[in-house]
Amino acid sequence: MSSSTDPLGYDVLVVGGGMAGVCAAIAAARHGAKAALIQDRPVLGGNSSSEIRMHVCGADCSGGRANARETGIMEELRLENAARNPQRCAEMWDLILWEACEAEPNLDLFLNCQIVELDSSARGPLGSQEVGETGRITRLRGVQVSTEQWLDFAGSFVIDCTGDGRIGYLAGAEYRTGREAKSEYDEPWAPDVADDWALGSSLMFTARDFGKPMPFTRPPWAHLFRTEADLPHRPHGASQYGYWWIEWGGHIDTISDNEAIRDELLKYLFGVWDHIKNRGDHGAENWALTWFGWVPGKRESRRLLGEYVLRQQDCFEAARFPDTVAYGGWPVDIHAYGGIENPDPPARFGHLEDVYTIPFRMLYSRNVENLLMAGRDASASHMAHGSTRVMATCAVMGQAAGTAAALCTLKGCLPRDLTETHMAELQLALIRDDCYLPGISLTDPDDLAPKATIAASSQAGTHLGPENLVNGIDRPVGDAQNAWEAAADQEGHTWVSFEWPEPVEIAEVRLTFDSCLAKVVTLTHDPGFNERVVDGVPEECVATYIVAGVRSGSPSWGARDGELWEFLAQAQNNHQRHRVHRFLPITTNRLRIAIRRMRGEKAARMYGVKVFAPCR
Repeated sequence: MSSSTDPLGYDVLVVGGGMAGVCAAIAAARHGAKAALIQDRPVLGGNSSSEIRMHVCGADCSGGRANARETGIMEELRLENAARNPQRCAEMWDLILWEACEAEPNLDLFLNCQIVELDSSARGPLGSQEVGETGRITRLRGVQVSTEQWLDFAGSFVIDCTGDGRIGYLAGAEYRTGREAKSEYDEPWAPDVADDWALGSSLMFTARDFGKPMPFTRPPWAHLFRTEADLPHRPHGASQYGYWWIEWGGHIDTISDNEAIRDELLKYLFGVWDHIKNRGDHGAENWALTWFGWVPGKRESRRLLGEYVLRQQDCFEAARFPDTVAYGGWPVDIHAYGGIENPDPPARFGHLEDVYTIPFRMLYSRNVENLLMAGRDASASHMAHGSTRVMATCAVMGQAAGTAAALCTLKGCLPRDLTETHMAELQLALIRDDCYLPGISLTDPDDLAPKATIAASSQAGTHLGPENLVNGIDRPVGDAQNAWEAAADQEGHTWVSFEWPEPVEIAEVRLTFDSCLAKVVTLTHDPGFNERVVDGVPEECVATYIVAGVRSGSPSWGARDGELWEFLAQAQNNHQRHRVHRFLPITTNRLRIAIRRMRGEKAARMYGVKVFAPCR
């Protein structure tokens, strides 16, 4: 194989192309860092990709908790899929993620590239759990088999989104596997004695009704489930989508034994399908498999240790941290140890009353100073990991880590320094990018919108006035709608305006529309789950709008009748919640957002408007 002579230099190296890695890389690039996303598979998306086909779950509990859906980059990707993939094609989701990365000029994507070694001053003996003193990563080395090349990467900051914590492990970062003892964090569900048990892995399948008998013969190597009693607590039948409880491997090493786990899961998958087809009446005579996975959907392996370890109580008590950068809300979801071999119910769900927040201190290594992490290898106990491991939560962690790495590049500081001196800047950057940080209320000193007098063509009710557009909360929270909504009869003639007492120079407008966070918007291959998913883009979203201003000093300046409005930005057939428009600077004291068409029959509705001067 050929070898690169000089390392490819970047500000931020993101390793792992699941939802955490995709969001981390895009966020870093959008904040000005030169970033690389290195993925060892041919497609992006991790457990949501066409290779595994799990739907993206998160804090909204798949529709069970209203208005908790993750926004930011995760919402952008979901809405893109809703607009372009009504056929629910798994490979289209792969394409959407690939396009999103390729669209960023500051981001280079390296698929089929496996990082196999690195240089780190914190590394202990390779293959042991021994770690050195605090150190830093200086170089990554990967092999891209598809091009027969060795690639060297140098970066100021590295974000481990591998899921397995592989980069942290190679670098000598402190980590944990298995279950902590109850005495360590006083977690109610933890065992009395620590052990190596982990959540297992699964293989999914898809099938369909062919309208005629479709025989199936069990391979001789597949497991045999003769009766219903062989699959206790596991409802099953003819189905278009497989069963997550076809799970195994948590009692062995989910990394070093991954190939054996895959082989055993195939035996269980075909054994379950044989049972459905041939062992009793499951309504499956005309059904046949159309796809099954070869890449195990992994739930747990290494967890890299940060300055803070999230624990079970933080989830159940809806913890709020001063360094909040993301949030979660999926139940503490602990699967039966032993997976399908365990006759107990396949999972124990600890439902949460409210969302909890994720502190930045769990997203950077406690002993490798330039290493951040996001996703299921973030710093959490085994019990808390039962909630944080789901992909939408991983995604918002990824956006936070990528934004933080870019800010570290800008400030010339380490991640730990952000916690101590720049946390408000990090949180403000995330809020500007449409991330929700429960319990965090910040005034944006650069936002000109709150300094203006705000008016609207109409409003639907007392608590739905245009002043809500600058209250800093861009979603319903409790009984507060936090939105401006126009009267229902204003279609095509709806507007909101901003007027400043003196002319201001503006070059950027950020708009936050309503994509109905109470609805479920995600790609799924499960027809039962799909009954909860909105068909296409939510109709509450604005489809066509115009952003216009009156230029200071123009012939019509000051003439309220006949004043000349200049179009600064516009969009037709919009399907996104959050839109950022940058344009040549204009000096004005009047700005208007005119909404011309909604996607459905709903009244015009918005959550936020932010206005910025150039070069902030």
